[in-house]
Amino acid sequence: MAEWNAYYRDEDEDEEQEEGEQSGGGYKITGRDSLVFLVDASKEMFITGEEGQPSNFDMTMQVVRSVYTSKIISSHRDLVALVFFGTEQSKNPRNSFKHVYVYHDLDEPGAKRVQDVEALRGEKGAQFAAETMGSGETSLGDALWCCANLYNDIKLRLSHKRLMIFTCRDEPHGGDSTKDRQARTKASDLKETGVVIDLMHLMKPGGFDVSLFFCDIVSPPEDESELGLQLEPSDKLEDLKKRVRAKEQKKRAMARLNLCLGEGINIAVGIYATAVSARKPGAIRLYRETNEPVRSKTRTFHTQTGSLLLPSEIKKAQVYGKRKIVMERDEVDAIKKFDDPGLFLIGFKPMERLKLHHHIRPAVFLYPEEDEVKGSACLFSALLEKCSEKNVFALCRCISRRNYPPRFAALVPQKEEVGEGKVQITPPGFNVIYLPYADDIRTLDPPQHPSATQTQVDKMKEIVSKLRFKYRSDAFENPVIQQHYRNLEALALDMMAPEDTEDLIMPKVEQIDHRLGPLVQEFKDLVYPANYNPENKPAAKRKTADTGGGAEKKSKVEMPEDELRARVQNGTLGKLTVPVLKEACKQFGVRTTGTKKQELIDALIARLSS
Repeated sequence: MAEWNAYYRDEDEDEEQEEGEQSGGGYKITGRDSLVFLVDASKEMFITGEEGQPSNFDMTMQVVRSVYTSKIISSHRDLVALVFFGTEQSKNPRNSFKHVYVYHDLDEPGAKRVQDVEALRGEKGAQFAAETMGSGETSLGDALWCCANLYNDIKLRLSHKRLMIFTCRDEPHGGDSTKDRQARTKASDLKETGVVIDLMHLMKPGGFDVSLFFCDIVSPPEDESELGLQLEPSDKLEDLKKRVRAKEQKKRAMARLNLCLGEGINIAVGIYATAVSARKPGAIRLYRETNEPVRSKTRTFHTQTGSLLLPSEIKKAQVYGKRKIVMERDEVDAIKKFDDPGLFLIGFKPMERLKLHHHIRPAVFLYPEEDEVKGSACLFSALLEKCSEKNVFALCRCISRRNYPPRFAALVPQKEEVGEGKVQITPPGFNVIYLPYADDIRTLDPPQHPSATQTQVDKMKEIVSKLRFKYRSDAFENPVIQQHYRNLEALALDMMAPEDTEDLIMPKVEQIDHRLGPLVQEFKDLVYPANYNPENKPAAKRKTADTGGGAEKKSKVEMPEDELRARVQNGTLGKLTVPVLKEACKQFGVRTTGTKKQELIDALIARLSS
């Protein structure tokens, strides 16, 4: 009989979450994501830029390689394909379409595919592509039809289907109305089957006019968080990577709940994790004879008879009053259930009432789910606008999953921010900050230390202001994890040595010294005594006297009262050493119980100010 120790979580619920359950309503993520890169292989794509800038084709291959490697690390079960259109040679299933070259079918990414894409990079890659595929006529309609066949040949269940077109030609058919009409028709057919078509247009002389052709090809935004079609073309590799990364990563909700604003007023919202701690992947156990992954299964047996116990035969118990109270699973679930999952609005509070120490766990993000309840996006947007306008946060009771205890949460409004190239930096919505209970806050008894003077505080403020910079979490990578994946990449791709990783969390000492200048030494002079040794190294031994052969005895230093009073007024009394301060205390008859420097200073100040 299992002991019932946990209040709101048990092994069965953990297993359900591992299987993919995302909310109390039974929402599960099933199927795999799929992504098809449809790349223009015309001669215009291979023209190198000015000042040694890579060609559009080379930039595209770098992005494809980046997506391949990231998929291998984060979601290796997703399917990826690479297709070229506008080629001289043809290679596709059954060779039904001319000038379409399927470089990779829809399949899981691997080391071999990364090496294949690597072979298409740089000048050698352009030469290899010209020899292998060449550049010929263009029929985007045939290319889209070929991609549709790739999807039809997959027997697996796909949860998300996306197709990205990379080209620098705003009129790929040169004004041929028949081919334009065929491409629009095939794009419409693909969108009806659930394929999302995105355009990653690249820079070309004279600019890229999306309205000429591609505005009818691409899919509309899936929701308001999607920026949809970008009007400005990409001319930099980093900009192109950001756009692709924003599109290829499917946004999945941790939970889908109802936000109750009042009696009969509910809007559907999704809870998203905007940032998750990166960890090294866990070890996978392999069968030593076949080197295949093994799965562990847990079985419960009766301690006396050894018979296998079914889940219905396992009870839970709690010892109370020296008696073991046995309960059925349904009774345990009823005890643990407070209410159905959801958010219940309690009221509003000014932002000043939300303190920094109220943040006790990572926040999540709240966004409307229009597909669940119609009108949710409109009401959610109005609530967000009013909370931002009045500078208040919404106080809610939150139950994220079934059988979870309720938490109080603050919904902090966040406005949308768009960076260069109209790439969304921060989405509009609410940050959900889980508030602490009284038991979560402890009263600490910090140790007593001497307080800093106002001069020392002002000097430190100058130092802090000089070292301020705009923090971005994506600007600092974990060097241990980066090196781990570099080693795996080198092993999988048969590289001679892994790529070097830059440790971005190490402080830039030279830049810090250049910014601060003399401020550091000024601060040390204010805080530390003269000749202070931070490493507590013993002072060098004095040389013996020429006459006596013994060590010189240090003469006592007496300081006039006027000089001491002047140091007190100037705030430079702390520059004196502890022996000098002790002698000054003896000189003026100041009785002290401690030997710490600050205690001696306080005693002298009290004596001289009386």
